[in-house]
Amino acid sequence: MAQTQTIGVGAASLECTVNGSGDPLVVLANAGCSTRYLQRLGERFPGLQIIAINMRGVGDSRGPLDNATLHDLAADVAGVLEALQCRPVHILGHAFGNRIARCLAADRPAMVRGVILIAAGGLIGPPTPLGSGFRDAPPTKLTGLECVALGARWLSPASDPSVLTSVECWPQVHIAHLTTSQGVPRDEWWTGGNAPLLVIQGLDDIVAPPANGHALRDQLGERVQVVDIPRAGHFVIVEQPDPVAAAVTEFIGGTRVNSQWREFSSAKFGDQIHRLLVTRPRLISRGSHHHAQGSLP
Repeated sequence: MAQTQTIGVGAASLECTVNGSGDPLVVLANAGCSTRYLQRLGERFPGLQIIAINMRGVGDSRGPLDNATLHDLAADVAGVLEALQCRPVHILGHAFGNRIARCLAADRPAMVRGVILIAAGGLIGPPTPLGSGFRDAPPTKLTGLECVALGARWLSPASDPSVLTSVECWPQVHIAHLTTSQGVPRDEWWTGGNAPLLVIQGLDDIVAPPANGHALRDQLGERVQVVDIPRAGHFVIVEQPDPVAAAVTEFIGGTRVNSQWREFSSAKFGDQIHRLLVTRPRLISRGSHHHAQGSLP
């Protein structure tokens, strides 16, 4: 049963939801977004404990964002994990959350076993900047559909907009989160320390173009695994949840990830989850992994 608590970390207080038991998987959402849309993904991993952390300004999380840096947000995550007395974790960061995940892995390498980067940019940006409609939005919570209406380019043309129903975002916090990385040199977080990296990216993502993941793999070689998923954009994690979950399962289980997207029947997918996370627990603790890259919103 999921348990939510607020944990104080320095000047910040972070809302954290813990669900399940087993090896910990930390999940971090896009800039300015709550982790609500990641909760259903967590249901796909019965052998893991999912730790969902809302960043400053999101949900019930609080803390100053003026002059805050990416290192501060990573330190927030570290403080939560210390308070929970977690052993080393796998950490999944979606969109901007991938930068926090990589920064944590670089700043606190002993805490991180592997990093999963979903819709991760950071090197090659979108073709045009974020629209003024989104930047000028009121400081209130919006739904994912409302964000798209304001110009957020989050979906593939092939995706049904209803997949964003569970997404909630505070646009002004979104902008503030993005700002935290502007003064931080890329080389302080880009490689994610020495942790194994998995990059999962939609081929229709124009916010974090898939060339980012390929560039990171070219730079770091076998340390990075990249999975390209067609008919998916920046919110590939809800647009194509089955192949995303399968790749995460293989990575955490220590299996070399199949880089080609493929269809899964629900029965086959359930069998794979059970085999890798329940019947082969030793792979979780001693699996070999590979590295990946980062993104903007």
